[in-house]
Amino acid sequence: MYPLRRNRRLRTGEAIRSLVRETAVTPNDFLVPIFVVEGKNVKEEISSMPNYFRYSLDLLEKEVKELWNLGLKSVLLFVKVPNELKDNAGTEAINPEGLMQRAVKTVKNAVPEMLVMTDVALDPYSSYGHDGVVADGKILNDDTTAILAEMSLSHAKAGADFVAPSDMMDGRIFEIRSLLEDEGFYDTGIMSYSAKYASAFYGPFRDALDSAPGFGDKKTYQMDPANRDEAIKETLMDIEEGADIVMVKPGLCYLDIVRDIKNTVNVPVAVYQVSGEYAMIKAAAEKGWLNHDAVVLEQLMAIKRAGANMIASYFAKDAVKLIS
Repeated sequence: MYPLRRNRRLRTGEAIRSLVRETAVTPNDFLVPIFVVEGKNVKEEISSMPNYFRYSLDLLEKEVKELWNLGLKSVLLFVKVPNELKDNAGTEAINPEGLMQRAVKTVKNAVPEMLVMTDVALDPYSSYGHDGVVADGKILNDDTTAILAEMSLSHAKAGADFVAPSDMMDGRIFEIRSLLEDEGFYDTGIMSYSAKYASAFYGPFRDALDSAPGFGDKKTYQMDPANRDEAIKETLMDIEEGADIVMVKPGLCYLDIVRDIKNTVNVPVAVYQVSGEYAMIKAAAEKGWLNHDAVVLEQLMAIKRAGANMIASYFAKDAVKLIS
């Protein structure tokens, strides 16, 4: 009791604060999202995500080498598909010479040790901008999961270490795992977006990939932000179906969900610090309303403290430079 116990003794200087610190963010904690486009010598800034870019394959090679030299060892790939290749069946998604498949090979050729994860969802390939096959204004679950499984197999054949289904269709983890096992890809991992909410924070990401829904919204498959217990149910089902890593998305507004899941499961938990979270910090810092670097590190620390084993973040490069 006070005054025999004075908690401030453990805060008197940086040396003691760092010695008793409970949580640390390191380069090993990050998945680096990368947006890939067709073309050569293309490095396009995303207007709603300042200082974040889309890369053509030749510059992707340079980017992953830089990431590796910074100590960042894992990338999460997304592709911007030309409109003329989009349809309602995601045909281009399973093209062995598609942009994603070539991107995987590019990364592996540039840095063989880099862990490559691939986005598995139909929205970048869909003429409707939805994560599934559309019929009469509805998103068809089982038709979609069959395509997602073939898409995952295609990524595995290209060299992906993990596939990352981000669609929230029921049963897609089982379909993917079953096909990967049947085809002999026993070591290909699955990072499931298990608790992905129908969030208002995804706008800049959809700008980056031109993947906004052409009608309606995604509330029939992504989770209701009001729900908490449902996240546990979704996550446990994904683990039963074969997920190796589970994810909560978005990040900061859902840290209670991260902790609930961390306390419940025995697999690694990932968190996606999404594009809207990135854009808000950038905009506020540009106005001089926030200290950019301090807020970035504080948010990442909060995500890690909540229970994240890994964080997909657009701040990864900035953060490792600040940490070092």
